[in-house]
Amino acid sequence: MLSLIMIVMAINYMDRGNLAIAAPVMQAELGIDAAMMGLLFSVFAWTYMLIVPFGGALVDKIGPRNMFSVGLLGWSGFTVLIGAVTSLNAILACRMAVGVFEAPTIPTNLRCVSAWFPNNERAFAIGLYTSMQYVALGLMTPLLTWILLNWGWRAVFYITGIIGIVFAIVWHVCYRDPKDSKTANQAELNYIREGGGITESGSTETHVPFSWALVTRLLSQRQLLGLYIGQFAVMTTLFFFLTWFPTYLIKEKGLSILQTGYYAMLPFLVAIAGALIGGRSSDWMVKRGFSLGFARKAPIILGFLLAASIFGANYTDNIVLVIALMSTAFFGQAMASTLTGALLSDVAPKGAVGLAGGVMVFFATLGSATSPLIVGFILQYTGGFAWAMSYVALISAFGMVAFMFIVGEVSRVVIDHKALGLPVEEKQLATESK
Repeated sequence: MLSLIMIVMAINYMDRGNLAIAAPVMQAELGIDAAMMGLLFSVFAWTYMLIVPFGGALVDKIGPRNMFSVGLLGWSGFTVLIGAVTSLNAILACRMAVGVFEAPTIPTNLRCVSAWFPNNERAFAIGLYTSMQYVALGLMTPLLTWILLNWGWRAVFYITGIIGIVFAIVWHVCYRDPKDSKTANQAELNYIREGGGITESGSTETHVPFSWALVTRLLSQRQLLGLYIGQFAVMTTLFFFLTWFPTYLIKEKGLSILQTGYYAMLPFLVAIAGALIGGRSSDWMVKRGFSLGFARKAPIILGFLLAASIFGANYTDNIVLVIALMSTAFFGQAMASTLTGALLSDVAPKGAVGLAGGVMVFFATLGSATSPLIVGFILQYTGGFAWAMSYVALISAFGMVAFMFIVGEVSRVVIDHKALGLPVEEKQLATESK
């Protein structure tokens, strides 16, 4: 099941990052200036942000198997269409549609991991699937660059979209929740449940219906509020790399498109280690008796500190040093990103893991949406990346402060459904009382 999630993540981020590969050629061919390119980079995130809270609730209702089957077909189909349309407005519309169908991705992943993994294995599992976004972007960057140079920018979207359509079928055939699995025995289900896993994932017994009262309740919890602020910071750094990084290397550091394809690969590959080390170190600390709060928060805080090192690239033109600083920043971003997902699965209320994840991704997508847009306007009005790098570093520092002073004690949020006036079935109340 984890292998399936990892492949979905690889496809998901390949379809997010393909625009960054095609951007330098698209800008020249379609006459797109920096500000408009920033809008094109960010428009995906705006629709993603608007849909994701409802997508999270939908995951709670229909389960991850159906959610990803529809999502993969939707975002991959519109990715293919980006290569087929001829106007900028049509490209914008297709990119918005990609955002709509990708919106439930993170809540769905968290729901799967919360179902299949106990607490002391969950962070590493999240680290593995998180690392796949960097595997996809790192290994695919040279390949997509080669496709761009030989077949044009439209082929980049055709090929990445078709891969996702094919895997949608594989996912639907192969994925099952623990309660529906024909291979998980009762001892395994007991092990998962006793370790804090939610083995009834996707069933009506653990589903809490969506309500704005529930969203307000989630936002009033300091554990979740600090986590949401941190996720905004995580995605601000990530989306700089997903959108403007190749253009930065070409226009600011003078690399060719082919050189960019190889140099841009390195920070993504280093980020794989960040995701895996972050998850493994956290689980190691949990098993060694450290508090869950320390085991989750310490690597996140360190990750944000490393991510802020991106600021140093403003002071050198040595491409080796630039790539080293970028790799350090992306290593830290990956470490923080992995553990924020694990922390969410530790504190989200049972029955509303998908919704809590959806709200988290809403805040994360604010970072995704504003990062490329703000960088684009900075480029348009300053002509360089110096202030853009400063902005990304500042937001990383802001995320570090949130985890140091806002998150507080790490414990699962408990919701009083009756006090909130939420309709809860008798089976669910019986499950919670157990």
